[in-house]
Amino acid sequence: MKKCHKWCAAALLVAVVAMFVVYKAVNRVPSAELPQNERVYAIFEDGGCLSCHSADPKLPFYAKLPVAGKVVMKDIDSGYRAFDMTAMMEKIKLDEPVSAVDLAKVEKVVLDDRMPMPKYYLVHWGSSMTTEKRAIVLDWVREERMSMYHDDLPEERAAEPVRPIDHELTTDPAKVALGFALFHDPRLSVDNTVSCATCHALETAGVDNHRYSHGVNDLLGGVNAPTVYNAVYNFVQFWDGRAATLADQAAGPPLNPVEMASPSFDDIIAKLKADRKFSREFLKVYPDGITQANITDAIEEFERTLITPDSRFDKWLRGDDSAITEQELHGYELFKQYDCATCHVGQNLGGLSYELMGLRRHYFADRGTELTHEDNGRWKETQLERDRHRFKVPGLRNVEHTWPYYHDGTREHLEDAVRDMGLYQSGVELTDAQVNDITAFLKTLTGEYQGVPITTTNSRDNIDGHDHDHDH
Repeated sequence: MKKCHKWCAAALLVAVVAMFVVYKAVNRVPSAELPQNERVYAIFEDGGCLSCHSADPKLPFYAKLPVAGKVVMKDIDSGYRAFDMTAMMEKIKLDEPVSAVDLAKVEKVVLDDRMPMPKYYLVHWGSSMTTEKRAIVLDWVREERMSMYHDDLPEERAAEPVRPIDHELTTDPAKVALGFALFHDPRLSVDNTVSCATCHALETAGVDNHRYSHGVNDLLGGVNAPTVYNAVYNFVQFWDGRAATLADQAAGPPLNPVEMASPSFDDIIAKLKADRKFSREFLKVYPDGITQANITDAIEEFERTLITPDSRFDKWLRGDDSAITEQELHGYELFKQYDCATCHVGQNLGGLSYELMGLRRHYFADRGTELTHEDNGRWKETQLERDRHRFKVPGLRNVEHTWPYYHDGTREHLEDAVRDMGLYQSGVELTDAQVNDITAFLKTLTGEYQGVPITTTNSRDNIDGHDHDHDH
C-alpha cells in the first residue's frame, strides 16, 4: 500500500511538472528580436481577443453545445458591445498609430488583469496574460501615448490618459476675425434672428443651458447642444458624428429647419453680398468671394481658437501638485478606477470615439419615455445595428457649466450625471462620497478663454422655467 502511495505521489508530481512545463511553453513571450508592434499583436492574437471583440469571431467547437454555447455567445455579445478591436489590431499589424481610446481600454484591462477571463484561458492554453506579456503591453501603451502628444509633461505624469489643453493652436488671424463675425451673424438664419452664438454663447461656456435649443420661431431641436469650446479636439462633430470637420458642422445649422432654417446657402450669400462693407472685408480674406466653403472655413478657423487651457487640473498635469486638493486627486483616481478614463481621454476628455449609452444597464428602458429619432445616435448615419444608441463621447472640459447633461439633456446636475454614469456605463453604484469626489475632480477641468475663467451667466431657474413651458 505504501509503495502504491509513493508511486501515486510520484505520478502526480510528474503530472504537475509536465503541466507546468507545457503551460510555460504555450504561454511563451514573443521573441525580443521582433519589432514591438509584432510582439503586441502576437500577445493579443494568442490571447484570443478577437474571439469576443470583433464582428465576425471564430467560434470554438463548444459554442454549439447547449449550456456552454449560451455562455460563449453571451461573452461575445458583451465583449463586442464594449470594444471592437478589429481596427486596432489592423493598425498594430501595420505599425500605425492607435487611437487614444483604444490604448486606454487596453491599458485598463491589463492593469486590472481582467482579460482573458479564467473560463477562457483554462480552456485555451497559451492565452494567459503573464507578467512578462503584461509588461510588454504596458510599455507599448506608454510609448504609443507619449508619441501621440507633445506636451512635455513631467515623468510621473507623462503616461496619463488625460492630457492638458494646448495654450494656443496655429490659426490665420484674418480668417479668425471674419469667422468671429460670421459666428455671431444672425443673417445666417432665415429671419435674421438666430446666429451660431445663440446656442453656443461664449459667455455661457459655449452652450445655452437649455435641454433643447431654441431656433427660429422658437422651434425646439431634438438633441442637447454640445459646447463649442474645445470642439477642435473632437474626432468628428455632432452627437451622431455626421460632420467630419468643424467646417462641415458649421454648414449644418443654417439649413436645419428648426435651427436657422435658411432655404439654402445661396440665400445666405445673397444677404451677405448686399452688405457692401462686409463684402469688401470678406474679399480681403477670400479673394474668390463669398461662398459656402469660405463661410464655413472662416467659422472653423475661429472655432479653432475656442480652447480653454490652464484649468487647475492642467496645472497639476504639468507638475503643480498644489493646483488640486486631495479630494480632487482622489476623484481623479476614482475616475480612472471605474473606467471613466477609458472613453473620456485626451485633451478634451472625450470626443474621440463612439460609445454605447447604457453599456452595463439599459439607460433608455430606465428613462421611461418614448424613444426619439435622436436616441438612435450613430445608427442614424450608418444603419448598423451595433451603432444604435451609440454617441460621440462628450468632452468634459468646463463640464460644471455645460448643464443639462447627455444627448437628451435629462440631467440638470453634475452629481446626478456622475452617479448615472457609474451605474449605466461602469456597472457600479457609487457612494455619495465617491460621487462628491469625482464631481470635485470634474470641476478642476474648468479652464480659461483668453485668460478669463469659463463660467455661465445663465440662471438654472430661468432656464428651467423656459424649457418647462415648451415641454408642456
